[in-house]
Amino acid sequence: MNRFELEHIIRASSGITNQKEIVIVGSQSILGKFPNANQRLLVSMEADVFPLEQPQLSDQIDGAIGERSLFHQTFGYYAHGVSENTAVLPNNWKERLIAVQNQNTGGGTGLCLEPHDLAASKLAAGREKDLEFVQVMLSERMIQASVLNERIRTLPLSPDQLNTILSRLERIKAGDKNPSSSFSTD
Repeated sequence: MNRFELEHIIRASSGITNQKEIVIVGSQSILGKFPNANQRLLVSMEADVFPLEQPQLSDQIDGAIGERSLFHQTFGYYAHGVSENTAVLPNNWKERLIAVQNQNTGGGTGLCLEPHDLAASKLAAGREKDLEFVQVMLSERMIQASVLNERIRTLPLSPDQLNTILSRLERIKAGDKNPSSSFSTD
């Protein structure tokens, strides 16, 4: 997905829900700060979104422009309406959201995660693709390891879970090709 496509999803999500502010929490939120991000970060064809003021309306987004919808079939990308709690995010993440609003968003505003918040969330998820995503962000100097370390420490998780996530970050920084380990945020 590219920035133009994300803007289309913001416009469509805003129109479907009659909500002006749409939060993007998944990997495509990188397009808020980095509209021309490395292609290795843009492989997903879905944007995880929810309306800021009425997150429960995300089901409407999923139904109208979600996977296998006419929108998806027509454009080749889609929105996944998610819950506000889908991603594990650092404290105060809403204060750092990056607004995407222009003519292509049609009056809607996309609110993308700040890259360090996104990276912390990806490390918490711990899937191989998420860890590779963080590796690229670090190698492209899109984020700083020291800031990421601070954000991880504010995730609403147990000390053991935080230690697991911090260990993942250390293995990524050390160049480990398989930094994942068994961990669940449930």
